Amino acid sequence: MLIRKIEKFLRRTGMPATKFGRLAARDPRFVLDLRNGRTPRIRTEKQVEHFMNIYDTNSAGEPANVR
Repeated sequence: MLIRKIEKFLRRTGMPATKFGRLAARDPRFVLDLRNGRTPRIRTEKQVEHFMNIYDTNSAGEPANVR
């Protein structure tokens, strides 16, 4: 479930939920809405997962644009 992945990401990084929403989905209320039962579109879900993967890659000191 996406919200569980996001909650783990937020705990691990210490990032506020509103900042995550702005950066990952261009919606500062995104995480709050998910917590309240919102179901994201498939495209939004993939976009958010991609953001978390890229953020983790950048945190490891590797370039984000490696394909």
